Amino acid sequence: MSGLFDLTGKVALVTGANTGLGQAIAVGLAQAGADIVAVGRSAPDETRKMVVDAGRKLTAITADLGSTEPIARVVADAGPIEILVNNAGIIRRADSTEFTEADWDAVMDTNLKVAFFLSQAFAKGWIAAGRGGKIIQVASMLSFQGGVRVPSYTASKSGLAGLTKALANEWAGKGVNVNAIAPGYFTTNNTEALRADETRSRQILARIPAGRWGLPEDLAGVAVFLASRASDYMHGAVVPVDGGWLAR
Repeated sequence: MSGLFDLTGKVALVTGANTGLGQAIAVGLAQAGADIVAVGRSAPDETRKMVVDAGRKLTAITADLGSTEPIARVVADAGPIEILVNNAGIIRRADSTEFTEADWDAVMDTNLKVAFFLSQAFAKGWIAAGRGGKIIQVASMLSFQGGVRVPSYTASKSGLAGLTKALANEWAGKGVNVNAIAPGYFTTNNTEALRADETRSRQILARIPAGRWGLPEDLAGVAVFLASRASDYMHGAVVPVDGGWLAR
């Protein structure tokens, strides 16, 4: 059974792997045997040490995934990979009556547009070569719910859930698995403002059956599952990892 989750010999590209959820996913995949290609705006020095400590190799590619401009270079520099994790994402908070076009476009470009075109680029290569691959999108609770004061983030993550299903419909028969993880409320930079708001933080914790905020490493297991042979018959799934938030 353990062989189902073994990623030895695989290479996984993880965007936004220098901190938070992306770092935890990259390290979890490395601990399961995969080498890592980390793509982001800053050097993933801490992640590199953790990956090396797990006995694997990390290759860093510096790129700003706020636009599609670097995608061709990222694909070329990454070389052959078998696993793509679209984790890079940003959030902007403001009342919807005051939300700016610039903030709307920045979030949609990073969270949805780049995720699609990076998926497209790697899937093209896999399909042309007649081999499969695994794509894991990092969605959100706001793929299911509306949220407050984050209209572009909600739109982007709802779109990413839909995109996961649309790509699965087209690529499942060609050996490409496309699934998504939907994290709940985790201790990351994106939730810093919520955690700093004593009232909002208390309200959030009161709804989580597990009684705590998620830790980035809580995502490692499901990421390994979706990257491994164990999930070969899963296509188009959006898997909540939320401490029971959606169940309440």
